[in-house]
Amino acid sequence: MLFWVNLTLSLASVRSPAWADHSPIIKGGNGHGCGHNLLGSAALLAATAVKDWLAETGIKARVRYYGCPAEEGGAAKTYMARDGLFNDVSAAISWHPSTFNAVQHGNSLANSRIDFTFSGKAAHAAAAPHLGRSALDACELMNVGVNYMREHMPDAARIHYAYLDVGGAAPNVVQSTATVRQLIRASDNATLRELIPRVHDIAKGAALMTGTTVETKVYSGVSNLVGNLPLEQAMQAEFDKLGPVPFEKEDEAFAKEIRKTLTTEDIAASFQRAGRQTPPELPLCDFVAPLDRPSHGGEGSTDVGDVSWVTPTVQARVATCAVGTPFHTWQTVAQGKAPAAHKGMDSCSQSYGGNSHTFDQLTRNVKSCA
Repeated sequence: MLFWVNLTLSLASVRSPAWADHSPIIKGGNGHGCGHNLLGSAALLAATAVKDWLAETGIKARVRYYGCPAEEGGAAKTYMARDGLFNDVSAAISWHPSTFNAVQHGNSLANSRIDFTFSGKAAHAAAAPHLGRSALDACELMNVGVNYMREHMPDAARIHYAYLDVGGAAPNVVQSTATVRQLIRASDNATLRELIPRVHDIAKGAALMTGTTVETKVYSGVSNLVGNLPLEQAMQAEFDKLGPVPFEKEDEAFAKEIRKTLTTEDIAASFQRAGRQTPPELPLCDFVAPLDRPSHGGEGSTDVGDVSWVTPTVQARVATCAVGTPFHTWQTVAQGKAPAAHKGMDSCSQSYGGNSHTFDQLTRNVKSCA
């Protein structure tokens, strides 16, 4: 049978050229705060291993290796799924760096990022405030409205915001323009579609209250991840056989230094997600979490979710940093190119590309995955 596998590669942005070149947005800037610098290399190792295995066994199949740009907020795989790039794929496999080793079995959250730009009228804030219409006031009132909305949303739903434009730095001027980005999350696409119009209504109300106008622009959106038990069981079997990442004493020593900067709550949260009690001292994950661990629901969002709606999809999480490391922090950046991260990357490639067992299971189970 024809067997297609998707493996992902991260690029800098949707405006990147169609090759994996080192082209930093800020020269000499910080590294990636979510470990995406490791994704493509592990995927390439896995794709190459599977290709060699197919050649050795004579099995008729094909491996497809995808480069997926703008994974951090740009949602490139959403567009790829929309344009049919996964329609003829039998199974898609991906991974993400983590603080522990596990097959991801819970949902991720659907989300939409929407920019709300308010336009008013500038005026001198002391001499003629009555002539001004504050766009910044409109943004603030919108956030107040969204805050009251949070009390009346499903428990798993989240709304975050960030100001993209506050209209300037002069407090003696009524700000004529301001933009706020609202990030709306929900456990599934249907719930997300119910929340979005409510946020739009709040923006319209804020504009009415301030005598301003509002324009909206959808920046990005992703679907929730749909789990696939046969693929998850196949990957778990390979994880259990390979065991945890083979870290060394030097890796543990560095992780202990990082751990000194973490809170006890961050450390406990890592073990909670892995379904374990918190041990007194464990710098790096030395176990593989079971597939039947307690679910704590979706925490973040990923454009892998859109792939899972059109083809059976499985995703692993592999330890690349100290237990308790919160992602999107300087601690993640500091560990992103450390030897421990590279060991995790290598181990991940073996878990879904280094042994024939996983792909034998995937081939036999693919009919039950749809």
